[in-house]
Amino acid sequence: MQDYEIINKIKSNGICAIVRGTSADQMRKVAESLLKGGVNTIEVTFNTPGAAGMIEQLSKEYGKEMVIGAGTVLDSETARIAILSGATFILSPTLNLKVIEICQRYSVVMVPGVATPTEALTAWENGARIVKIFPAGVFGAKYIKQLKGPLPQIDVMAVGAVNSSNLRELFIAGACSAGIGGDLVNANLVEEGNFDEISNRAETFVKIVKEVRSST
Repeated sequence: MQDYEIINKIKSNGICAIVRGTSADQMRKVAESLLKGGVNTIEVTFNTPGAAGMIEQLSKEYGKEMVIGAGTVLDSETARIAILSGATFILSPTLNLKVIEICQRYSVVMVPGVATPTEALTAWENGARIVKIFPAGVFGAKYIKQLKGPLPQIDVMAVGAVNSSNLRELFIAGACSAGIGGDLVNANLVEEGNFDEISNRAETFVKIVKEVRSST
């Protein structure tokens, strides 16, 4: 799949589930619960033990149903491991131009973390077509709206402290997608085996995005 197709899918899906600290045995159930709830974009963070293997597993089993990415990628070496494991997009909490460069080399979408207009434009000028405002829940929806004013060409993914209370405002402000971690794939729910609740939460987030898009 081409990188522009991945970008379109990320934007179309609207919700990216951030999975951190989950075991390989639990990953399949997490993926199934997300799909059941309508979320088909998933990010496995690289500070999760065995992340590369889990990305490879997801790619083999759910590559046709889900867009599978790697998160918390801090350097080009880790990015290359993620790409070889099957990740079709890479996310980072920071802006690292070498990571953008290696992702471009292999036609993999890179979503770098930015916190200022200068960082956002630098990422764009070096090839990133979506930037990750992090932590979006702390900056707030007004920040995204103000950022999009002079930089309307840059798509924004809202990540960090995003939940059902602020998701609507973040999309109204101009976010094209949102990365949601503990409020979606909650570690306690996973440990309890309460995957139905994860599906319910996924449905709630997807519904909010659809409502915003249908009203604008």
